[in-house]
Amino acid sequence: MKTHHEKLSVFLDLSVVLTAFSAYQLHGTGQLEAYYTTIVDIIGDQTMSEILVAFNTAKTEASSDQKQLEQQIRIHLLSNDKLGPITRNIIKMWFIGSWYQLPNIWREAYGKSEKDQTFVVSSIAYTEGLLWPTIDSHPPGAKAPGYGTWANPPKISEV
Repeated sequence: MKTHHEKLSVFLDLSVVLTAFSAYQLHGTGQLEAYYTTIVDIIGDQTMSEILVAFNTAKTEASSDQKQLEQQIRIHLLSNDKLGPITRNIIKMWFIGSWYQLPNIWREAYGKSEKDQTFVVSSIAYTEGLLWPTIDSHPPGAKAPGYGTWANPPKISEV
């Protein structure tokens, strides 16, 4: 992975696995580039590359088996002392639109960054968060379902 485009593509693949949303849906949020850039600005290109390499390793070891891929993600990313907190932050970022400051123990072990503060990533990150389609709702104060829709009972989809 040498080019920005290649790294962004692997980040998208990783995000698909972490969120269970399709690449199409993730692109639709308009946040792919913003989230990738935010992470790199905070943890650096080297650590981001470690995450992407670990993900590629997990994919290779899973050999197209979805259950195995989930297991390999747990092994190579989520349970890794260095990469786990960042990977969990990636999940939170997609769903809530915010970066959460990494734990102090992580910052002491791997270095502090001035930019590692809790913040909303962009002006539309909150409204585009995956939380809203996950709970079949809309963000309060934004993306209202339309005039008069409050007159009808909510439709709760069957899982």
